[in-house]
Amino acid sequence: MTINDIPALNAGLNALATVLITAGFICIKTRRKLAHRACMLAAGVVSAVFLVGYLGHKILKGLAAGPGGAVHTQFGGEGAIRTIYYVMLISHIFLAIGIAYLVPKTFALALKGDFERHRRWARVVFPIWYYVSVTGVLVYFFLYQWWPATP
Repeated sequence: MTINDIPALNAGLNALATVLITAGFICIKTRRKLAHRACMLAAGVVSAVFLVGYLGHKILKGLAAGPGGAVHTQFGGEGAIRTIYYVMLISHIFLAIGIAYLVPKTFALALKGDFERHRRWARVVFPIWYYVSVTGVLVYFFLYQWWPATP
C-alpha cells in the first residue's frame, strides 16, 4: 500500500458509512432499536477510521511535499462541472466540520438514555451526516476517477 492508495480506501470507508447510516435509518423506522444502535455505532467507528485516514493522508502528503509544499489535490474539470464540484466541496467541508461535533453529541444523548433529545438532534444530524458521507465519495470520484488533474 502506498500513499496514493489512501484516497480510494477513504472513499470505501465513506461508502461503507453511507450503507451503515442507511441501514440504521431503516432499522429505526421499522422499530428495530438494537439493530439501529449497532448500525449507527458501526457507522460512527467507520467514520472515525475514515477521519484518521484522511488526516493521515494529508499529513503524509505534506511531509512528501516538503517545506511549503501543497497538500491540495487539484481538480481537472473545466466549465460548469468545476463550479458544481467546488460548490459541493465547500458545502462538504463546512458540514463535515460540523458533524465532527454533532455526531458524537447525538451518540452521547442516546448512550445516556436521553432518547427524546437524541431523536430531536438526530432529525437534524442524520441528513447532514448522510450528505457529508455521500459527497465524500463523490469528491473522490470527481478528483481521482472522473476529472483527475493532468500532471
